[in-house]
Amino acid sequence: MKYYLMIAFMALSLSVNLTACNPDEHIEEIEQPIAPDEPDDNNGNINNPMSNNLKISIGSASFTVTLVDNETSQAFKASLPMTVTMNEMNGNEKFYYLSNNLPTNPYQPGTIQEGDLLLYGSNCLVLFYETFSSAYSYTRIGRIDNPSGLSAVLGAGNVSITFEIRDKD
Repeated sequence: MKYYLMIAFMALSLSVNLTACNPDEHIEEIEQPIAPDEPDDNNGNINNPMSNNLKISIGSASFTVTLVDNETSQAFKASLPMTVTMNEMNGNEKFYYLSNNLPTNPYQPGTIQEGDLLLYGSNCLVLFYETFSSAYSYTRIGRIDNPSGLSAVLGAGNVSITFEIRDKD
């Protein structure tokens, strides 16, 4: 009896294996196109001089952020565009918890500058609108080029902010 069950099991296994993958089936490959306005540098890298700049929109005001060249800023940029409600904290910053963790390389800046865009931990995006001293560690993402008026635009409460890659001029 065991012999017949083993033969039946092997026959069933063989028939499943033979029908599972049909070598005549065509598997479609998907190519990643390069946009025509972003030429390749022959090393597989895209040349985009504006790729290190973001636009932050708060109501009708907008600010340009220059990103630092690190894994954190690249991962953040890959998640854009996004509009989020950033929460008020301590009268000097707005924060938002991202749904995904970003790569980190924390350091203690000592003095936080108005306009700093930093990551606290691995998923807390922080936009500072006042300059002050801090003993906390952050990973740098970028900095607003001209933060003049940022504090007034952000106000005292929670605020909706749109982050997007800055269009070419």
